Amino acid sequence: MISAHRLREVRLRPLCTLDAEAFATLAGDRAIADTMISIPHPLSVERARIWIQEHSRTDACCCAFAICDSTSDRMQGYVGIADISSEHRLGELSFWIGRPYWGRGLAEKAGRAALTHAFDTLELNRLQAFCMVRNAASGRVLEKLGFRREGLLAQRVLKWSIFEDVTAYGLLRHDWNTRDAQSTD
Repeated sequence: MISAHRLREVRLRPLCTLDAEAFATLAGDRAIADTMISIPHPLSVERARIWIQEHSRTDACCCAFAICDSTSDRMQGYVGIADISSEHRLGELSFWIGRPYWGRGLAEKAGRAALTHAFDTLELNRLQAFCMVRNAASGRVLEKLGFRREGLLAQRVLKWSIFEDVTAYGLLRHDWNTRDAQSTD
């Protein structure tokens, strides 16, 4: 497990139940909940606490991190790797950034740290990610991280009583390592 990974002005630390209030405030914002597949709305502190407990279990099937700035412990967003399969060495990347912190490149920076953890520490071979088609910002972040579009899942998610199409993305360890090596040359 990552204790604190720094990448310029971003720091990841394990998400814990002490984050429930900040999590509820940030993720409970309708602008965040609107495009997140697995965040309920409205989101009370108690529901946030339950969500955190479910997503930060220690049974090695998920990793949940608070995204913080490098100088404080204040939560600015979330990045996680869920549905980890040790048998198939794969997992699912998910992230969101609180609205007050949009436009700072935090999702990409936190995503890079999470991918490093997934491929180097967890030794996964594949990561997948899903986002609603109308969530173009998340799709751009995934593509900047090296993910490739793999398909469209028609009406995959029911959000606000509307069935939403979802884009499926994938990233292989080999592609990450190749891209990472090229960026350091």
